[in-house]
Amino acid sequence: MDSSTVELRPRETGPEESTCNDTRHEFPALPPVDGGKDAWLFLAACFVVEALIWGFPFAFGVFQNFYSTHEPFAGSNNIPIIGTCAMGIMYIDTPLVMGILQRFPNSARWFPLLGLTVMCLSLALSSFSTTVTHLIATQGVLYAIGGSIAYAPCIIYTDQWFVRRKGLAYGVMWSGTGLAGVVLPLLLETLLSRYGFATTLRIFGCVIFAASAPLVYFIKPRLPATHATAPVRQVFAFLRDPQFLCYQAFNVVEATGYFLPAIYLPSYAAAVLGASPTLSALSVLLLNVASVFGCIGMGGLIDRVHVTTCFLISSIGAAAGVFMLWGFSSSLPVLYVFAVVYGVSAGAFSSAWPGIMREVTRPRPEPAAGGGGATTGEEDRQRQRGDPNMVFAFLALGRGLGNLVSGPLSGALVKDLAWKGEAFSGYESGYGALIAFTGATAVCGGGSYLWKRLGWL
Repeated sequence: MDSSTVELRPRETGPEESTCNDTRHEFPALPPVDGGKDAWLFLAACFVVEALIWGFPFAFGVFQNFYSTHEPFAGSNNIPIIGTCAMGIMYIDTPLVMGILQRFPNSARWFPLLGLTVMCLSLALSSFSTTVTHLIATQGVLYAIGGSIAYAPCIIYTDQWFVRRKGLAYGVMWSGTGLAGVVLPLLLETLLSRYGFATTLRIFGCVIFAASAPLVYFIKPRLPATHATAPVRQVFAFLRDPQFLCYQAFNVVEATGYFLPAIYLPSYAAAVLGASPTLSALSVLLLNVASVFGCIGMGGLIDRVHVTTCFLISSIGAAAGVFMLWGFSSSLPVLYVFAVVYGVSAGAFSSAWPGIMREVTRPRPEPAAGGGGATTGEEDRQRQRGDPNMVFAFLALGRGLGNLVSGPLSGALVKDLAWKGEAFSGYESGYGALIAFTGATAVCGGGSYLWKRLGWL
């Protein structure tokens, strides 16, 4: 349980309230945590905002295909940079945005509306682009900045609304990206084919604002303004903690391979299995649908078992899927089964982050000065090694770094068609090195389980 919830617990939550009145504040009118109308409305609003903010860069492949085949952008080698910026920057700038929100908490309540406005402005400006550089600056960089601003309060306030069900809440919220990954490509493909990129961007900007702006009201803190908006002292000791560094190392390695199937499955289906464009795109749609269930399932599991066990489950499913299904895929049905298995397992990896947030920031009691005396709960809370929200922010940064590295690295892996004609099934397709690399990073994603068993974590 996080310290802010303990210190600001409502009167009805337990008898201990009466024994600690000297160190706690009572708020009888606070809405309940882990349930109730306000908590579920907050989570529903975050789900929609998550879907629209992150779903757009995850669906960028539709735009990439359009830009590559239509003037004035056709032939440019820099088109993939647009999607890389949109997704990568939103991950990487998370610590900065979180730090600003924590430093100026009175403004956090309005960040979702500000961020949505910046996002919609970026799409409007992007619709007037005449060069790929314009697209990178607007649809890439500016969109990512707006998305980060709009999204950060969802993470901060989830820590207030959910305690025992925190993992499930994060899982439900993050499943919005998977659902959007199914709906948005179909919608955007239809709009692009009918109206072109300029009108599509304007329409989608209006859709984002119309669907999200009314929900901003529900993305609010649970704690009263006099306390929920009090500046929070940042504690970054966890950045030097071997425990966090271990989790982060496996997180970055896993991320370098995680995004590759979503990028290459359609081209693999078309080039190797001879699938039509529609059947090729179905592989990614299945992956995204499966990730919805994976995120929710992992979110519920992380509230019950240790985080390293959750990573092991995700790693086994993802690695087995990559090596045994994608590697041996010689028909579309097998590839579709792989997409489902990978979506359920690998797609759930980040839904276990609340377990890292809990482990890394958990207070560590220390003997009182002068010899062996027990410390008070308040002293233990003062020794808390970091803010869980900042732990999330740096995990997101690590995932963003992995995302950025995966682009050029994967290009190099498929460039020379390694192992083509020298192996079997998918491994001899020219994608063999890419498949092996993706599977290896999936195995590394569960490395923290071994570290824990060896006593190094």
